[in-house]
This record gives sequence, structure tokens and C-alpha cells, in this order.
Amino acid sequence: MTFRMGTAAFRDEDCDHPGLGLRPPDRAPDLGKMPTVHTQAQKTLNVQPKRVPMADLLIRDVTLPDGSHTDLGIHDDRLVDASDVIHARIIDASGLVALPGLVDLHTHLREPSPHPAETVASGTAAAARGGFTAVFAMANTDPTADSPATIARLLRLATTATAEVIPIGAITVGLAGAQLAPIAAMHAAGVTYFSDDGHVVMDASLMRQALLAVREFGGMIGQHSQDHQLAGPTACLPDRRSSNQDSRKQARLDHGPTAPTDTSATVWPRVAEAVIVARDVQLARDTGARVHVCHVSTAESIDIIRWAKRHRLLVTAEVTPHHLLLDQGLTDLGDTTFKVNPPLRSEEDRFELRRALADGTIDIVATDHAPHTSADKALPFPQAKPGMVGLEQALAVVMETMLAPGLMDWSGIVERMSYTPARLGQIATRQGRPLTPGEPANFVLIDPTARRRVDKDAATSMGRNNPYDGLNLPDPVISTWWRGHQTFSTQAG
Repeated sequence: MTFRMGTAAFRDEDCDHPGLGLRPPDRAPDLGKMPTVHTQAQKTLNVQPKRVPMADLLIRDVTLPDGSHTDLGIHDDRLVDASDVIHARIIDASGLVALPGLVDLHTHLREPSPHPAETVASGTAAAARGGFTAVFAMANTDPTADSPATIARLLRLATTATAEVIPIGAITVGLAGAQLAPIAAMHAAGVTYFSDDGHVVMDASLMRQALLAVREFGGMIGQHSQDHQLAGPTACLPDRRSSNQDSRKQARLDHGPTAPTDTSATVWPRVAEAVIVARDVQLARDTGARVHVCHVSTAESIDIIRWAKRHRLLVTAEVTPHHLLLDQGLTDLGDTTFKVNPPLRSEEDRFELRRALADGTIDIVATDHAPHTSADKALPFPQAKPGMVGLEQALAVVMETMLAPGLMDWSGIVERMSYTPARLGQIATRQGRPLTPGEPANFVLIDPTARRRVDKDAATSMGRNNPYDGLNLPDPVISTWWRGHQTFSTQAG
């Protein structure tokens, strides 16, 4: 194939894109019927990139997710019929695939903060490098995003971002789990998704109050499922399964620490996740409100989510790229790069997570992009900050774990990484849109054959806590476009 942008060009071989046609099961809630927010404040979240006027663009012979070929015309910030484009810059995209811009429902941008491990600028640049045109920014900043004023501050930082930034409001004041944050006031400022991610809302009564609050406007609560009585502040090590017994019927747990052997490190047992998921599913049933389960990591949690979907409850879930690809054996190395919350789990859990993502039990892939400074990761394992960067290799990992083995086709990837997260985040009028005339020009061009060894030091993100460092993975993203503006390109010119 030949790809040209300006005077640059490269060649590679074409490849087939088999269509497996996997779709979410019929029992899943109808996400297409999510309420639309009409407040004036909500419109302020649609932050536009600062850019110079661009000539029309014509992308020729690009492959769409369904395997068909088309020409894409771009005029200003919209896709147009290719026949309507005149005096255009031309990209010959033979052999490339065009996907709608990816949407991440779970990103830690670290700003505002006195000493951020990431900035909105660097984080959204990493997002563009990974093919994302929108990211939802978690509330665990300094100060916490628990008020309209902090939400407004983040939006000001986002005015020069290279992807759309949508704030997530805190559920409780200061993420302390004691007092409900002013959810209604933050909603009036445009927020529809609330989470204390990094902290669980342990008080069931408080969680129920939060669900009732967001039910009033069709909002959503995202839960970090970690029972602190079972997995406390020092919990960071995975529990072990017996290799010769069924993973969901007769699991034998070894409650001794794996590695490192520091006695201050304790086990983060799988049951600590499952009991909170089960509780919140029942609260969703009781209130009729939307619950989103963040970073699912265990087969037991998947069973509970399947039950919720069979009963058509408004429960959705996400899986991270690192939980799809990596397993708990990496924690035996004692390398804090692999310390994450929840921890990496067993091979059986990885299998179940992939199966649940393929059949639609898990609705989306979300990166949980969590950059940290080198100093915070250089501490002993129990004290080191948990988290991994993920924006730049997210699509690569999904290709490696889901596309390559035939568990999902490109249409399924678009559903899990663009359409559905946009609907859940209530930005589906401008993100997660099909690549047809009249739609926003938010898309990514990928080369499905390209691979490269990951180098953490070549990252766009400020974070170097990259668990994929040294792995040979797909390197698909050629260029990313947000509202007709090119936010990333591997090509010069």
C-alpha cells in the first residue's frame, strides 16, 4: 500500500479484515436511549481546539470498519461527500483503515495539581497519539474536581488540548467518602458522570444517595470496587488460584503475599472487588439509576455483571488494556511498573475478561491511564503509587488480544472504544459518530500491519510507568483528526 501526506510516503502489504459480526447481547441495556442533556452549561464541555483554517481534505480509498472502501471528504470540521471537495489536499489511504475517533471514559490527566505527573497538554497529546479524540478526566486532582469552580478550571486548561476533555465530577467531597459532593451544581456546570475513582464509596447509604441524585438527570456513577475491609490501604498483591480447579466454583486462595516479600504489602483478594460490584448492582436495581463498574478484573465480577444484564439493569462495565494482556506473574518481579489497582489477575481471569468483552457483557475498553513520576514509582513496592500509562498503546493491546485471535472484528472494536463510551458519557452527538457526510470529522487512520517494539522513553505522555515497555506490539496509528484538525501524525508535512 501507499500512504502519502504532503511529500512523505511509505509502503507496506495489504491485509484482510475478516468480519466476525460480534455484537452486544440482546439482554444488554439500550444505551441508545440515554437522555440528552440540554442545559446551556453542558455546551461548555464541547471545548474546541485552537487551530488555523485548513484546506479541504480528500482521503482516497480508505477501508471502513465494515470492510467497505470509500473516499472521505473533509471541509472545515465536518465530513462531506467526496464529490463536494474541491482544491483539496489528497491522502492516498489504500490499505489503511479509518475508525471513528476513540473515546476514553477513564483517564487521569493529573491537572490541576501543584506538581502534576501529567498535564492536560501532555495527556491529550498522548491520547491523540493513541487515536483518541475525547477523554474523560477523573476527579482525583489537586484540588479535587468536586465543585463547579474546579470543573471550570479544568475546562480552561483544556482550551488548548489536542483532544476533547470532559470532566468527571467527584461523588464525595475530597473523595473522602463521607459527604456527598454538590452533584446537582456540577451537573448544572455540565457534568453527567461522577466517580471517586481510586477510592471506593464504602457507605452504602451514601452510594444510594448519589445514585438517586444522578437519576434526576440521567447521569451515571462510576465505582472503584474495592471493599476496604477486605483490601485496605496496603493491599496491592493479587491472590492466587489453584491451577487445577474451576476458576469460579472451587477457587483456592493463597492469602500469603506473592512478591515482593515486604511484610507491609498485603493481598488484594478478588472477593474485595466482587462484593462491592454485587452491592452496587442491587443499589442500581433499587434506585433505577446507572452504575458503571470501573476496571473489572475478576471472573467473579463478570458473573455478577452478567446477572445484572440478564435482569436488564442499568449496569455497565469497562476493562482496561493491561488487564486484557498482562497477568499477575509480573508482580513476582517486584517491579513497581506492574503495581496497579486493582492488581493484575490470573490467566483464567484474562480469558474471562476477553470473552466478556467479546460478547458484550463488558461494554467498553477504558485505559485507566495513570501516569506517575519516577520518584513515586521508585519507592518500595508497598509504598509506590499504583497505576500504569495506557493511552498510547490501548488500541495496540486490543488488536493483539481481541482482533488477532478472532475474538472481535473492527466493527466490534469501534463499538467498544468509540460508540459505546461516547453514549455512556453522553457526548454521542459529537463523538463516537459514523464516518458519513455531515458528521464531525473525528477519526483515526491506522495501518493494521504496522508493529514496533514499545519504548517507554519515546512516549508522548510524561509518564514512564509503561507496562508494555520492550514488547513488540501493533503500532497502528498513522494520524488522528479532531474536528477536521490533525492532532497527531507519523508523517512530516
